[in-house]
Amino acid sequence: MQALTRFVLRHKLVVALFWLLIAVAGVLTIGGTTHRMTNSFAMPGQAFKVDNQIAATYGNGGSETPYIAVLTAPPGQLVTSPAVAATAGRAFASLHALPHVRIADYATTGNKIFNTRNGATTYALVYTSPVNGFSGPSVAPAMQRTLSAAVPANWHAGLTGSELLSAGAPSAKKGTGIMAEAMIGGLGALVILALVFASFLAFLPLLIGGISVLATFLLVGGLTEITSISQIVEFLIALIGLGVAIDYSLLVVSRWREERAAGRDNEAAVMAAMEHAGRAVVFSGLTVAIGLLSMIVLPVAMLRSVGIGGVLVPLVSVAVAVTLLPVILATVGPRLDWPRLRTERSASKVFSAWARGVYRHRWIAALGGIAILAALMLPALSLHLGIPGSSAEATSGPAHAALTTLTKGGVPTGVLSPAEVLTSGGPTSASAVRAAAARVPGIATAIAPTTSDYHRGGTSIVTVIPTTESSGPAGQATMRQLESALLPNRHVLGVGGSGPSLIDFNHAVYGNFPLMLTIIAIATFLLLTRAFRSVVLAAKAVVFNLVSLAAAYGVLTWVWQDGHGSNAVWGIPATGAITMWVPLMVFAFLFGLSMDYEVFILTRIREVYDESGDAKHAVTEGLGRTGRLVTSAAAILMLSFLSMSTGPQTDLKILATGLGAGILIDAVVIRCLLVPAMVALFGRVNWWLPGWLGRVLRVPAVPSAVPAEPARVLAASS
Repeated sequence: MQALTRFVLRHKLVVALFWLLIAVAGVLTIGGTTHRMTNSFAMPGQAFKVDNQIAATYGNGGSETPYIAVLTAPPGQLVTSPAVAATAGRAFASLHALPHVRIADYATTGNKIFNTRNGATTYALVYTSPVNGFSGPSVAPAMQRTLSAAVPANWHAGLTGSELLSAGAPSAKKGTGIMAEAMIGGLGALVILALVFASFLAFLPLLIGGISVLATFLLVGGLTEITSISQIVEFLIALIGLGVAIDYSLLVVSRWREERAAGRDNEAAVMAAMEHAGRAVVFSGLTVAIGLLSMIVLPVAMLRSVGIGGVLVPLVSVAVAVTLLPVILATVGPRLDWPRLRTERSASKVFSAWARGVYRHRWIAALGGIAILAALMLPALSLHLGIPGSSAEATSGPAHAALTTLTKGGVPTGVLSPAEVLTSGGPTSASAVRAAAARVPGIATAIAPTTSDYHRGGTSIVTVIPTTESSGPAGQATMRQLESALLPNRHVLGVGGSGPSLIDFNHAVYGNFPLMLTIIAIATFLLLTRAFRSVVLAAKAVVFNLVSLAAAYGVLTWVWQDGHGSNAVWGIPATGAITMWVPLMVFAFLFGLSMDYEVFILTRIREVYDESGDAKHAVTEGLGRTGRLVTSAAAILMLSFLSMSTGPQTDLKILATGLGAGILIDAVVIRCLLVPAMVALFGRVNWWLPGWLGRVLRVPAVPSAVPAEPARVLAASS
């Protein structure tokens, strides 16, 4: 670190110009980067294969859920009467003017499930070509115009479906854009930084964060030219990337001010800050990167792309923090540190007093922290993976109104996520498969239209409508029974649709979860053992991270799945399930992000212990120096996640809640309560490192200035 800092300080102009050019290039290319991102959950499995075959043969359907076109006749007219039914049939048939459309309705099937109980409304399942991206081109407006033009003026035409419901805002007001969300997070961070520094230095972490975000977008833009990158990475860069870069800058700048307050000249203060705080930033960034990079072991292209693209977020933030930041501090840092209403001459009195209290009452603090975590983890035992139900998506607007009309008329919500069974052997085989599917418990009906829409290339499609949406636990159980009943049939080529795809996703991803967990735990343990020069501290850090993650899952389950707070805060009722990819994303990011605070606190505690040999003084001084930083950094990240939750997608709100809860739990309960309590309880054992492991990890020996600990610490240890 010292060699790197000396290098960048000798080449200040070159370093500054380099990052300036990178930032300008990031601004110029960010539009193309986000445009090339995709939103595909493709993975190995029978559902994925048959979905691809359906999409290739028919040009529509597969894993894409259908649009539901809804027509309501004028008062006094019934859609079951021949004349009215003919009008509705012609209107639905007019949708064939759109490219690659496949339609099933009352006219093509004769199935009464397409009409409401009161006979006032009828609907059609309309399959279209697959669309990539959260904001990709939608055929919904053209479909609505075509349908409205095809019926008399006194009819009402509506449109609904899973895609429309998930894209709709929970109220009439639409969510903010990604850059607006980043601005919200940035302004909130500025307020916190102003309180921390009480000088113009508050703008410096924002500058570092902005350059880090632009540089990351530039690198991800290059990746999009050679491989697919999920649009989720866009949110991670703009919001989490900003928060991480600010956190790293906060740590370095605070240490620089501390060194200047201790009497060092400016350049010496920069060197000392980078030697200690810069080293902690590197270890923190590597820990976050390990958590994300481990996702490449999963057999899902989207998650692999998140791992590959997301790993650049902490690495770029570290690169900017350890190169550009010392250059700025060495040149204009003292002038920015004005009016200097607060200095870093002494540790925080509040956090020092807190640390002394925790050290004195270590058993109470440890047991209290464990009790809090146990209460938060408990709801996670009932966590269900799936997709939020329709009631938790749009709660107002045209799509919601059309769905309400159908459900009040007795139409099952399973129409939003039907299964698609691809068969061979022509209409006769399809009819036999339809009859077998209809007998499966939990299936409302199965249809096999005889129109050319459903027969092509020697294959036929049977559409199976479950009673409940296949995204929830009950719907997934029905889909498993459907697969068990139909897949042995020699005429069944496969069972596709969103429900079977979800089952394959959960099996592929969470079946490999133990492997991912093992990779992360081992790599993180070795990295932290070298950072802390202690096996015990590294092991405790890994265990505490896993516990805080379980607590975050508990909060997710309680708030969203069970609905305790989602309706009050966001106006969204209980989802009934947690979006299938959210727990994995929360794990990958939180495992590394929360480790930042562990590294910030424990490296400082270790540094003080090496100087004094007094564990109590190390805990008091270490937490006193870093407690305010950790709290401020957590608050900044919380604001980033709060900004993310203002987006229109319920999935992103759930993700933001999980990340925010995890950061808050980690910063308050783990790092400021359990960590100092456990250091106090373990005493000398905290610093144990076998000689052979130290040699393998090339851990430098740093002798303590005071070789013996106070007797009270030894007594606590024993």
